[in-house]
Order: sequence, then C-alpha cells, then structure tokens
Amino acid sequence: MSLRWQIMGSMALVIVLTVLINISVGYYTSQSRLDVLVDQIGDDEAIQLARNLSREYTATGSWATVDSALSEAGYIYDGGREGEGHGEGESSESFHKDQIRVVIADIDGRVVTDNLSDVPPGTTASNLEGRRETVFDLNTNQPVGHVYVDVNREFLATESRGFLNTLLLITLIGGILTAGVAILLAARLSKRITTPVTALTQATQAISQGDTTRLPVTSSDEVGQMSEAFNQMTSALESQRDLRRRLINDVSHELNTPLSVIQLEATGLRDGLQTPENASDQIINEVDRLRGLVTDLDWLAETDSGELRLTLQLCSVSQLLAAEIDRWRPQASENQIALSSQIPDDLADLSLDRARMSQALGNILSNAIHATEADGTIILSATTRNNEELQITITDDGIGIDPADLPHIFDRFYRTDQSRSRRIGGTGLGLAIARAIVEAHQGTMTLMSQGLGQGVTVTIRLPLK
Repeated sequence: MSLRWQIMGSMALVIVLTVLINISVGYYTSQSRLDVLVDQIGDDEAIQLARNLSREYTATGSWATVDSALSEAGYIYDGGREGEGHGEGESSESFHKDQIRVVIADIDGRVVTDNLSDVPPGTTASNLEGRRETVFDLNTNQPVGHVYVDVNREFLATESRGFLNTLLLITLIGGILTAGVAILLAARLSKRITTPVTALTQATQAISQGDTTRLPVTSSDEVGQMSEAFNQMTSALESQRDLRRRLINDVSHELNTPLSVIQLEATGLRDGLQTPENASDQIINEVDRLRGLVTDLDWLAETDSGELRLTLQLCSVSQLLAAEIDRWRPQASENQIALSSQIPDDLADLSLDRARMSQALGNILSNAIHATEADGTIILSATTRNNEELQITITDDGIGIDPADLPHIFDRFYRTDQSRSRRIGGTGLGLAIARAIVEAHQGTMTLMSQGLGQGVTVTIRLPLK
C-alpha cells in the first residue's frame, strides 16, 4: 500500500471513529439527562400543585374549590372543565397535553377528586401511584390531605425517544458531511505530501543513473524546504562531479608528464644520448613531483576522514616564518620574483604543529610564486591584533583571480582557467589542505583578490590563546 493511501486511510479512520464516538456520547448523555428530566417533572409538578392546593384550601376552609384549582393549573382534560381555565390555565393546559393524573385525598384517605375520573369521590384510596405531597391548612399548619401526581412516563419516554431519534439523525447527517469534507481535505493533504516524496524518489533514481534533475519548490513549509535541500544537494553533486572530472584530467596530466620525462631520460641514458648525471637529476626531479602528488592525495584522504592529527609544541613564529622565506627564496629568485618579509622580532610564541604549519605556508607561497610574473613581488608579513590573534598575510601582485572563481577557490580539485592556461602545476588541493591545517589550529584562512591582474592576498588568523 502506498504512503498516500496509508495517510488517507489513517486519517479517515480517525475521523470516522471521532464522529461515531461523538454521536454515541451525545446520544447516551442526552438520554440519561432526559430520564432525569422526566423524574424531575413529576417531582416539581407535585410540589407546586401541593402548594397551590394548600393556599386554596386555606382560603375556603374546604375542598369545595379544588376542581377550580386543578383547572387553573391545567389538570382538567374533559371538555366541560377545560373551558373554566383562563390565562395561565390555557398555557398550562397546552403544556399538560400528556394528561398527568392528579388524585386528591383527604387526611382520612378518601378520594376528594380524580381529574381523570377513574376513582369516584368518597372512595377510600389505596395503591395510588405517582409522587405524593401533603396539603396543609396554612392557618393551622396541619395536614388536611394528600395530592398524588402521576406523570405519564410512557408518554414522556416515547416523546424523548422521538426527540433523541431526531437528534441522532441530525447529528449523523452532520457527521457524514463533516467526515466527507475531512476525507477530501485528507486526500488533498496526503497528495500534497506524497507528490514531492514521489518526485524525490524519481529524482534520486535519476541521479543514481548519472542524470541530474531539480525538484519544483512550490511552498516554504517543510516540504518546500526538503525540495530546496535536495536541489542544493544536486548542485553540490554536480559541482563535485565536475571537480572529479577535472581531477582525473589533472592527475592524468600530472602523472603523464613526469612519466614521459622519466621514460625519455631512461631511453636517452640507454641509447647513450644522455649522461648519467643529467638523466638521474631529471628522473629524481620527476619522482619528487610524483611524490608530491601522492602526498597531496594522502592529505586529502586524511582530512576527509577526520584523521588530521596535530603534534603541538611551543615554537617561535618569527623563526617559522623566516625559515619559510629562506626555503622558498631560491625558487622565487629563479623565477625573478622578489620574495620579502615584514616580520617583527617580538611575535609571541605559539603552540603549533610546526611541520604541518610549514606545509600550509609552503602551499600558499608556492601558489604565489607560480602565479606571479617575472619582476613581481611577494610579501609575507605578520602582526599581532588586539593581543588576541596572530595575523599572517601573504600578498602577491600576480595574475589575480576572477571574482566568479572566489567562492570556489578553497574547493578541492578546483583550478581557475588562468592557472590552466598558464599550465601552473598542481591539482587544486594546495589551498584546501592549507585551510584544513589552519582550521585544525582553531584559526581561519581567507583569500582576497580585486580581479584579474590585481594579485592575491591570503590572510591567516591564529588565536594567541
């Protein structure tokens, strides 16, 4: 069963159960309340009638006007007596169309009157049904008789059942309409939920087959956010796919060039066209180039797996930077590039992994040397900011970076078109590795360039504490 039908089935079941429970609870609650009301009607009628009869008896001192009192109260149902009631009696009569039986007996138990004429006056009353209330002579506060009020419970029960059946029918129709509307809304909601999920499944299958697609973003809720996140993931996958393609091309070139040189040097050495000294120097250089490529790939695997470990020791930052200047100055001079430094002698010592920080600085300086024309300059400077962080800046006046390339400059395997056209060596891993090393030291690394031909400034910030 599909997710959509599961959602619709679950919501429909909850809706139907809710409607049935509400109908059942409402029906049985109304029924119990009506039963209580029927009992209360008999009690209230008897109490009120006993009060009226007490006042009537007290006023006349006898039962002579008892029929008049019953007529006014609406308990006389034959045609002759019915006309005696006026005003309130008429409204009461309409209320007592269920013919409540009223029997009045004196203190000795003899029937004074029976509004339904079932028991003749003067007959000794026995086994009278209904609620009994005592009638008093209010002057002497002595009991003078009793009134028996017998509500027609069967009639009231029939009326209450009819009312309940009508109420049940109305509630059932309303429940069916409510359930229908709710099920339609559930169908729409389930479709709105499952349609993006189905599209996501299809898009995922397409990506697994090498195709790329985008999901439509039609809302800003969780479903829309899911589609947006998928589109971002697709864009990232496309970018990584392009970077891997570039890596393959770059690695193929980086491997092919030194291997070709090694083969040529070995062939020349075998054929006597090259001296052993020259051949060995070239072969050693190319092997070093291959080793550098393998080292970069090892660094990539190490940082990706989160296994980058630092061996921290307190070292002089001034000496570290001076050593890097000395290490790269010969290569800069060979390319007719002026490499200088602005390093204060009073820089604070920091806990660093000297070898790895040297590698990070070396990657940056190497990129700067390869990207700078002859007669260009590279400046390495350092300063302390607010006694909180050490700032190391490497600035060159080389080929610069296109603004469109800046957001991707730290992406692994990324190389700008300018670096490719100039055939600058490397695989696009140097800056990514350098930033990983700096961040492992709890620092930050940023790169700025005003555009092509405007040079590059790389800034490293390391906390002093």
